[in-house]
Amino acid sequence: MRTEAMLFGGVAVFFGGTAALYGVWSREPAGTSALVVACGMAALVSFFCLVQYRRKGRRAQDLKDAEVADGAGPVAFFPDESPWPVVTALGFAVTATGVVYGLWLFLIGCGVLARGVFGMVFQYARR
Repeated sequence: MRTEAMLFGGVAVFFGGTAALYGVWSREPAGTSALVVACGMAALVSFFCLVQYRRKGRRAQDLKDAEVADGAGPVAFFPDESPWPVVTALGFAVTATGVVYGLWLFLIGCGVLARGVFGMVFQYARR
């Protein structure tokens, strides 16, 4: 994943430089903030790929003389069905509706949303 980390790192540097130049020359905050967010997202993906490369080393796809059989085996852990994405989506919908209809509905939605996110994060904590 080193190649992917370098690729997204280059994208982050490009967006960072573009944001700096655009911010100085245009003095327009909306475009500058959009470019800064794009830089941050590319940097986040680059950081993730670099951490995965350091943790797991080179993959079979990174080797020039690799065979198809080198990439065989378990890839990762894929969880079974879970109710927490539905709870999270419901909580987000109620929270967004609460913005329109009142604070009481917003707070209920925040509680449901927090429970859904908490459930997703800690669902496989003991695995």
